Amino acid sequence: MNYRLFGRTGVLVSPLCLGTMNFGSPASAEDSAAIIHRAMDGGINFIDTADVYNGGESERIVGKTLKDSDRRQQVFLATKVYNRTGDGPNDTGASRYHIIKGCEDSLRRLQTDYIDLYQLHRPPPAHLPQDETLRALEDLVKAGKVLYIGSSTFAAWMLMEGLAISERYGWVRYVSEQPPYNLLDRRAENELIPLCQKYGLAVLPWSPLAMGVLAGRYNHPNETPSGSRRENWKSPTFDERITATGIEVGRKLAILAAERGMSSARLALLWIKDQPGVTAPIIGPRTVEHLEDFLPVMDMALDDADRPLFDALVHPGNAVADFYNSNDWMKARIVDPPGDSA
Repeated sequence: MNYRLFGRTGVLVSPLCLGTMNFGSPASAEDSAAIIHRAMDGGINFIDTADVYNGGESERIVGKTLKDSDRRQQVFLATKVYNRTGDGPNDTGASRYHIIKGCEDSLRRLQTDYIDLYQLHRPPPAHLPQDETLRALEDLVKAGKVLYIGSSTFAAWMLMEGLAISERYGWVRYVSEQPPYNLLDRRAENELIPLCQKYGLAVLPWSPLAMGVLAGRYNHPNETPSGSRRENWKSPTFDERITATGIEVGRKLAILAAERGMSSARLALLWIKDQPGVTAPIIGPRTVEHLEDFLPVMDMALDDADRPLFDALVHPGNAVADFYNSNDWMKARIVDPPGDSA
């Protein structure tokens, strides 16, 4: 397997990252542990979780599995902080208070002494200066509780501001960005990915299969497939991401995949894995069977002659579904054309 450099850190990671949003629900603890072991046996050495996934259960499962199997040192382990973890006024956000407490809680659930990559799940709100946030992260690194820091779903200017603040004060700097990026929403290509390429940040796309739309799971925007993320999480934010145009793109992708003798999910994942600037897309298998379909992608390469076929489906930098819709800073919304292509 060709492991990839994680930005400018010198760390080598697998070209796919195991995401754990399904761990604890709908995947049981036992099934989640099986997924972790199969992923690692298949060559994945990068696991991403978050403090809010299933109320912390995802972190607990990951931590227990790695400790019980004595495989913690084989993994580049990432988690995230920012989203609400309780009912109190300070149980959310990017304040020093929440970050320090959140890190301690994650360390306890993960049963580890340190976190390899600690990421802000969302950018600091407008009223909070980034130097407050970055100073807290700097202190966690100095204390040996965090090795590297990253961002998730930042606007390009926000990320650049963070890099500038770190440069000014000599603090730890972001080494990665985790954006929503898939064939249906390519807006990260406009400014964010070029910035990451310029300044040596790893790019970790989340939702590379567009909530299953690119896996061919949807036939209609109002459909809720059994076992889908839409069914399990029941969120208006998720509902908005399923568009008629996106489903039509998924249909056309399925034709390309069939011509190449692979599943739609595998082809969509292969495309995003080999996009310029991408380090490791985050896959979120619900079963070992789903994972098995993804693993071969790590040893495959996208044919350059096929790239224009994807660009014809969704033009570079454009979007036909809105995967930035969970962010206050993104004002644009995708308006699906009238009519029902399904």
